[in-house]
Amino acid sequence: MFKAPSHQVAGHQARDGKLGPLVDELGRFYKPLQSGERGSQEVAFYEKFCSNTTIPDHIRNFFPIFYGTQLLEASDGSGKHPHLILQDLVSGRVNPSIMDIKIGSRTWPPESPEDYIQKCLQKDRGSTSLPLGFRISGLQVNGGEESASWKPEKKYIKSLTADDVRLVLRKFVSSNVSAESSVQPDCSLASIVYGGSTGILAQLLQLKAWFEEQTVFHFYSCSILFMYEKGSMLEGKKSNAEIKLIDFAHVLDGCGVIDHNFLGGLCSLIKFIREIIDTPSA
Repeated sequence: MFKAPSHQVAGHQARDGKLGPLVDELGRFYKPLQSGERGSQEVAFYEKFCSNTTIPDHIRNFFPIFYGTQLLEASDGSGKHPHLILQDLVSGRVNPSIMDIKIGSRTWPPESPEDYIQKCLQKDRGSTSLPLGFRISGLQVNGGEESASWKPEKKYIKSLTADDVRLVLRKFVSSNVSAESSVQPDCSLASIVYGGSTGILAQLLQLKAWFEEQTVFHFYSCSILFMYEKGSMLEGKKSNAEIKLIDFAHVLDGCGVIDHNFLGGLCSLIKFIREIIDTPSA
């Protein structure tokens, strides 16, 4: 009934005897609760988010559906372990292209233990989190039956510079995707995936408008998933691209203050996407 997700691009994976998420055939995603306060904080976020009647429906659509928690046999064989039961965001997609983008120039919440702060700070400084306000954590680009696919290794992802991020965001919407640096991405899908009234940019702008007003939550170390599927999109001649927010183990009470850390990273990401739409052949 349960298996490891086929299209996971970042985070802990349920392979080689390790603890990681599982999925079923009913479109549900089972995420092991993290140890200590992280697990309880993520459950608390989902419960608070679901019960908050002030959050508009179009914003709720950017978050996975929450079905509660359940004790399940852990993927690492260690016995029963509590899992979050969430919507499987790629259920029904055969060959999705996915990108995980961690938002915020600071990925550690206030009042974190000093050793955790130093660990996060080292990652933030060694990536594009500090200069750009976001970093790419993982991706796969599926070209479909007629073209190549690309899923770069973690070592490559961790070494990305600002220029590399621009290149990867362009490759994500190209039909000639290649690991070779000499191949210039054609961005042939940019106008459909990133642009248009229902594309990724339009969705990011909706999210931005909410973050410019919402003061209920502060999101640290949260990611935005970009997703689309080339084959069905080209057949229908319209976008099936969507964004979803994931990973809420470090969400804190906003205390009536705007989440400038997340908003700043989101605005930076929007700028990069807009540049690609405006100059796809650059």
